[in-house]
Amino acid sequence: MQLPDAEGLCAALAERLHPGLHPDTALVGIHTGGVWVAERLHAALGLKTALGRLDVSFYRDDFSRSGLHPQLKSSDIPFEVEERPIVIVDDVLYTGRTIRAAMNEIFDYGRPARIDLAVLIDRGGRELPVCPRWTGETLQVEPGKNLQLERGEGNRLILRLIDA
Repeated sequence: MQLPDAEGLCAALAERLHPGLHPDTALVGIHTGGVWVAERLHAALGLKTALGRLDVSFYRDDFSRSGLHPQLKSSDIPFEVEERPIVIVDDVLYTGRTIRAAMNEIFDYGRPARIDLAVLIDRGGRELPVCPRWTGETLQVEPGKNLQLERGEGNRLILRLIDA
């Protein structure tokens, strides 16, 4: 399977987002790949509101089954959430459960005016009614495989197909 260039997808995603953003819009990336994509988008769009970062580990509905991720990150929302438009950014959208967890965590900070979703890759396979407003690309991924975003040489973003 030929995977698209992740850096090119970030640039295309920034172009798609630009017309739909409000001056007060805040981006919130989900650790880890979503934060990397959000950093690229934040810089490309020149947003004034600081970038937010979420680790949704404690908000996942499979927390009791799978336990904690071995590398917990801290969440950081350095802006007022109340009545602000927020765009959640993730690298790969699959079941929708990570996005549900991210929305639950954001509501612990306040009531946003609206929440939209931007993803680098939509691979289908949804288990919840979650739909991105902006997508870099939609890909069909074989069962038993996962798409993973990694940082390569010079912090260049790279997509890899790995066994699930």
